[in-house]
Amino acid sequence: MPSYGDIRKWQSGPLDTSVGDLNRCCDELIGLSDELAATGTPHGWTGQSADQARAKREELNNRMERLVAGVAAVRRGMGEAADAVEALGHAVKETEDIAQHHHFVIRDDGSIVDNAPETAHDPAHIDEYFRERQRVQTELADRVEQAIRRGTDIDNDLAAILTRAEKGEVDDQGATSLQAAAAAGGKQGGLSTLEPPKDGTPWDNAGWWDSLSDAERKQIIQQHPDWIGNLDGVPGSARDEANRNRLDDERAKLEARKRELEADLDDNWFGGTFTNADAELEHVNAKLDSLNKIEETLAKGDRQLLLLNMTNERAEAAVANGNIDTADHVAVFTPGLTSTVNGSLGGYDKQMEELRLRSEQELKRYGDGGSVATVTWIGYQAPQLSFGGVVFDDNTVLDDHSAKEGAKKLAPFLNGIDASRATDPHMTALGHSYGSTTTGLALQQNTGVDNAVFYGSPGLGTDDINKINVPTGNAFYIEAKNDAVGDFGYFGRDPSHMDGMNHISAKETTLPDGRHLSESTGHSAYMVDKSTSQYNLGVVVGGMQDRVVRDDGRGVGDIFTWPFPGTK
Repeated sequence: MPSYGDIRKWQSGPLDTSVGDLNRCCDELIGLSDELAATGTPHGWTGQSADQARAKREELNNRMERLVAGVAAVRRGMGEAADAVEALGHAVKETEDIAQHHHFVIRDDGSIVDNAPETAHDPAHIDEYFRERQRVQTELADRVEQAIRRGTDIDNDLAAILTRAEKGEVDDQGATSLQAAAAAGGKQGGLSTLEPPKDGTPWDNAGWWDSLSDAERKQIIQQHPDWIGNLDGVPGSARDEANRNRLDDERAKLEARKRELEADLDDNWFGGTFTNADAELEHVNAKLDSLNKIEETLAKGDRQLLLLNMTNERAEAAVANGNIDTADHVAVFTPGLTSTVNGSLGGYDKQMEELRLRSEQELKRYGDGGSVATVTWIGYQAPQLSFGGVVFDDNTVLDDHSAKEGAKKLAPFLNGIDASRATDPHMTALGHSYGSTTTGLALQQNTGVDNAVFYGSPGLGTDDINKINVPTGNAFYIEAKNDAVGDFGYFGRDPSHMDGMNHISAKETTLPDGRHLSESTGHSAYMVDKSTSQYNLGVVVGGMQDRVVRDDGRGVGDIFTWPFPGTK
């Protein structure tokens, strides 16, 4: 197995040179085909000697066919290995760049050494500093592991091709010409397609994807879209293309199951009374409707389908407004109680589109003019409001089970956005209602999120703001008038009473530039367009926290002069 130090030294140039030599060799051999046929049995030559010469020519021709097949197999193997080594070199360089940027050193044995100067951190934020360094070190270790895994795969594949060719084991598959033998040999010279790492972290997945050639990536998207559609750490554009390729297959499977269930119910005198067929049919129909809603949303344009999961009781999906691969600022919104793909995606997507627009407008007014992408993440089984669902379901809103399960998937999704990019975006996690509990639990892991905004929250799964792993001062809470859920404190302390939480407003206000913003009231109006709460979400998403409107009538950093007319 090659070491990381070995792989660092690999060059694709010598392989490319060998491919050129093999091309010439193969062309020369094929060029001799007609000459060999002509010289084996000259015109008019008959008799025993002619028969012996013909047999000898056929024997020689068979040997040449096997030789050409072997050369063609090696030629293809060398060519694909050259592309693979070049791609792996880019992955190694990206890993080295990350290490250098963060003052880490990667040794030839693959170990990671923290080489940051002693004065690199602020003692007042020591926990945040070491948390981020641990996150980067983990990323580097996973990327190194995948580089070695990929390098070993290339080495083993090419060695196997060369060994078969050397032993004459490349079959010409009954070819009757050297051209046919070359084609047969070429089919046996391809490198294997390396599958994603089993149960990989987002950084494992990113390291694997980065190590693949463009041709391999295209092949995976077309032939194995299920490998990457939901794989955190793979770029959004690739996940989107793969998931779109999956839509027809998912629909076909659901329609086939629907026909089976309908036939079963039609043949059963008791219908679904003694089976679960009727309940399953209802779920299948809801999933088909979910596919319709996903396709309607994608048809609006400038969308990325980042998650498509039909394996659970209800469909799960995540759709981005904008491009998460290139946006300067990315926000991921997690909704709560009653959220479903078929019932909620369209409305939430519209709100995320408006939030993206408003945030970019604020960035043009007061910020860096950067771009924004927003994501609607319905990637878990949110609790539903039905008697059975509330009382008997494991995913009841009266328990945090669903939030904990959702957090296990949300945290790697958030990490995956950073892992898939050469430069991390400014990232914000948004959580509403029960979705704020899911988000709060996810952020107790090390996700690299820069800001968090919770609103209408029944609790964040903790009583301690320090367990929410965002930089100090970057956790915000909005509670609208007449929002009873915001006072529950059911899953940890009421966020309104958490020390260190920034309280930002949902009240009517007028900004210093004269713009009037409306008040949000109740539990479900926080993202109403041109409201104070939406404005606050937008400026936080755009990294302009100093421009938020606070409940105490001041802007963080005292950037505003308060009170203003219309402020309540």
